[in-house]
Amino acid sequence: MDNRAPRFESALAELLPPDLPHRARVISGCALHLARIVETNQQFNLTRIVEEREAVIKHVIDSVAPWRLFSGSQRIADAGTGAGFPGIPLALVFPEARFTLLESTQKKARFVEAVAAELGLTNVRVRPDRAETWLAANKADIVTARAVAPLAKAIELFAPALRGGARLLLYKGPDAESEVTEAKPEIQRRRAAARVCLRYELPEQLGSRTIVEVKLR
Repeated sequence: MDNRAPRFESALAELLPPDLPHRARVISGCALHLARIVETNQQFNLTRIVEEREAVIKHVIDSVAPWRLFSGSQRIADAGTGAGFPGIPLALVFPEARFTLLESTQKKARFVEAVAAELGLTNVRVRPDRAETWLAANKADIVTARAVAPLAKAIELFAPALRGGARLLLYKGPDAESEVTEAKPEIQRRRAAARVCLRYELPEQLGSRTIVEVKLR
């Protein structure tokens, strides 16, 4: 294991919510995931955020902070998972749910697939596909994404999933209301409803986050 993994573990143990399901598993799994990112970044860029506490907060804490919104769902698709966020941390929290992690960049998809295999995440499938292509042919209960596109564009891309009954849970920054306002024509065209359903602050003043929920009326 990368020699930075113990420092990732220490920060995760300190900062993860105390009531997070499978917390010990999340600590060990996410520490390894972050260590693998640091190693792989030497070959190609997965993320610029690799300092221990910043990576723990901006990648893992941000991913799992809204965990209650995902509770009870069986089929979750992470659109544009990148280096594996929020999909890998959430799959560690919810081993009973099936996760499909979608990443069209082949190198990133192969990295995430290797990490999922190393962690023994039998509830994770990685697909090297564009999210809109996969969602047009497959069903999900929830489609989630971090910083993939402005809200109007995300709704357009994920419209097949909405028509199939999925909820969109989209990670956004503090200006989510303005995105909802700007997306109103697209929201109305899709006969959907959008709202900010959760706000949270990242530790150590590293940012404000919101989750926008979109579903058909």
